[in-house]
Amino acid sequence: MWDRLAASDPGLLRLTAALRTVTAITLTLAVLAALRMPVPQLVAGAMAAMVSTFAIREKQRGPQAVTLALGLPVALASVSLGALLHQRVVAGDLFFVVLIFCAVYGRRFGDRGTALGLIGFQIYFLSLFVRATVSALPALYGVIGVAFACSAAARFLLLPQTPAGTLDRLRRAFRARLAQLIAVQAQLLDAGPDDVDKVLEDLRTATARLHESALMIQGRLEDGTSDAAGARLLQRRVADAEIAAERLGLLLLTARSAERTDTLTLHLPGASLPSGGELPVRDEATAALRRDLQALRLLMLRPVGEARGTALAQVRNRLLGYREEDNVPKAAPAVQDVFRGLGEAARASLGLRLALDGPQDESDDSPATTRSREELDAEDAAIEAGEEREAEEPEPAGLRRPTTRAAVQVAVGSALAIAGGELLSSQRWYWAVLTCWIVFLNTASTGEILVKGYRRLLGTVLGVVAGIGLAGLVGHHTWTAFALVLVFIFAMFYSAPLSYTLMSFFVTAMLGLLYTLLNTYSTAVLLVRVEETALGAACGVIAAAVVLPIHTDRRTNELLVTVLDRLAEVTRAAVDQLSGGAGAGLVEQARDLDQALSDLRAATQPLTHPITPLRSRRDTARYVVALLETCAYHARSLAATAELLPTHPSIAADPRLRGACGRIVHNIEAIAAHVADPQAAAEIETGPSIASMLEPGTLRAPRYGRVTDRVLRHLQRLDEAVSGLARPLGLATEAARPTG
Repeated sequence: MWDRLAASDPGLLRLTAALRTVTAITLTLAVLAALRMPVPQLVAGAMAAMVSTFAIREKQRGPQAVTLALGLPVALASVSLGALLHQRVVAGDLFFVVLIFCAVYGRRFGDRGTALGLIGFQIYFLSLFVRATVSALPALYGVIGVAFACSAAARFLLLPQTPAGTLDRLRRAFRARLAQLIAVQAQLLDAGPDDVDKVLEDLRTATARLHESALMIQGRLEDGTSDAAGARLLQRRVADAEIAAERLGLLLLTARSAERTDTLTLHLPGASLPSGGELPVRDEATAALRRDLQALRLLMLRPVGEARGTALAQVRNRLLGYREEDNVPKAAPAVQDVFRGLGEAARASLGLRLALDGPQDESDDSPATTRSREELDAEDAAIEAGEEREAEEPEPAGLRRPTTRAAVQVAVGSALAIAGGELLSSQRWYWAVLTCWIVFLNTASTGEILVKGYRRLLGTVLGVVAGIGLAGLVGHHTWTAFALVLVFIFAMFYSAPLSYTLMSFFVTAMLGLLYTLLNTYSTAVLLVRVEETALGAACGVIAAAVVLPIHTDRRTNELLVTVLDRLAEVTRAAVDQLSGGAGAGLVEQARDLDQALSDLRAATQPLTHPITPLRSRRDTARYVVALLETCAYHARSLAATAELLPTHPSIAADPRLRGACGRIVHNIEAIAAHVADPQAAAEIETGPSIASMLEPGTLRAPRYGRVTDRVLRHLQRLDEAVSGLARPLGLATEAARPTG
């Protein structure tokens, strides 16, 4: 059960955030109740504790403490201005717009600027919610001080979280998700024709979840490790395990099919396997596969302290033995490839175990295991001696800077929301402003804002229905209502990264209870909340579409060009190293590609959302992203293979690879040029396959054994996937040009 929890919530980040927020609020309520504060002050304290807890985003404890200390005077100043401007409508509205602009603009100063802006905005909103007055300020100062103190106690004493501890939990989550992926792969062996499509969809989901965990580890390496060499080693071992597991899935799919399975099958939703196939069957080889997949899952899942003993050592030795051709069982060629993939996955498991758990007992090692350890030791030495790649990209200035543009857009949208909100309700107009503010958080295009506004409105409508029912049940039972508020706050923070609609539902249901506590609840109030939410979302969309707009097409094209540039960099650098050039942080470059692709995938959500009316456009966006994920997989694999070059005895540099790869890089750059400027004179070059260009007997043929089949396969698949991007992106092709 713990492994399942670790896999569903990598690093326990959602659980920790939810528990920490609920703990801070509970402490605040306990202290204020002991001081016999009235209910409005309890509500203000709960809201201040929530804001001061979730606003802090730094990973290190020291910066967190500084930001929390700075946030207290910001909160006191904000609530003071809210109370002073309570009766001055015009001045208060103008100040609110200025405050919103400053809060959003503050994001350019990193996590601290974001946190202080969020605290200033939310505490001002709090003053409006509880209708703060000047006479109530001394009590509110005390309430906010208690809330910040309780937030600090929850963060630093009761539920401390260190970067190293978070990284350790992320590594456990990666291991758990790796085991889950292997369990799904094992299901392929027994899935019949009626079940194979569902298992294939589960395989896609498990592969994507594993990749997500790898990226999360990447984002925590710098803060969670004590030295750069250790970070690079862990990054490399995680990448090796991810690549080996994904390759094993492809080999199993190919073994099931009557023909080769394209890598695209693992990334394109709805793609089906070729008709026909050899599995599932019942023979000695497939029985061994079932046994060894379960054994591999066990090796991946268990840390070294739980995986000692002769029996597990024998399992590990057997799996690593499949790296030797003499140990591969007699079976169909595709099934034999699966056994070889098992051997490589076991090697990746061993490397991951050494990186995570340190040295182990080697007394039961077989010769194959000893050889794998020697290879890993040599790679570790090469990784420790490597140079860390550093690259800084120039940041846009002026209105081209994303934070400045967003600040202007939010300010305009909020001004519209204030004007419209006052017409709907002179008492609840701030809900429209809050919605307008929120739909701009973590969005960068008009389409993203539209989708987020729709989700918030849907969650709000459902939350109003729940709030009406709960308010009737709770009545005036104050502490029952507060208990339900804590439950909803926990659910809100736990579900926020998963579903924005679900989070909005819990927020609105919680607000219904808060209104009940403040004796201002009525069905009309919650209906006004729906109206104000719809108005705020509409104002946000209007501002995004009219003021310095970033349309979805422009945003996705910019990110697509970035992905293609990263892909060209990784491919060129990997092939250059495979051709005898110097290495240049290939795994880091591959992770930059993965991050760029993750940003593109998020930006295409408005295009791929189920409610989009443009079905063909949705299918095209999904197909392009799936092709890019296929390209990224092969680029990662090439990068990982190239980094083996200095230490792996079966891989040697061949300078002729550089020429054979020229067409791939040319095509990537041509596609990027076409996306950036559709009028550019760019064409895709076609010609003989990479494999045929490197077959023995041709002019380009390398000497036998100098380049492994795996390198050639990855180059060939990458060439096919890159060429496949031309059709959906509307790029013409040309015949192959002679290359010297």
